[in-house]
Amino acid sequence: MNYPVINDCPVCHQELHVTKLECGNCHTTIENRFHLSKWHAFSDEQMHFIETFILSRGSIKEVEKKLGISYPTVRGKLDDIIQIMTEGEATERKASNISVERKADILGKLENNEITADEAIQLMKDI
Repeated sequence: MNYPVINDCPVCHQELHVTKLECGNCHTTIENRFHLSKWHAFSDEQMHFIETFILSRGSIKEVEKKLGISYPTVRGKLDDIIQIMTEGEATERKASNISVERKADILGKLENNEITADEAIQLMKDI
């Protein structure tokens, strides 16, 4: 039986490292400290969100409909994923650029009557 790779130690909650690989056919094993891709850092829920987002061609409105969640929730989940993907390489400048882009996006949504003024205010506070 195959189990999904877990990221954190169930005892101390620190990051786990892959140290052994085995061939399912000839049972050759290789031991070392291996690096997993960033995709392994995502929870099952986050992977479901990513899949839905991609299949919706990046349409936040479509993701809202498919998952039954609000615009701010979609943006929050997307921001969490972006944070995981940019961990270790994010700089103050990148964070500033994201804030400027998010503010512009919020203002654009407000201007197009896609969100209310109260929602825009809440989203701005969350930045």
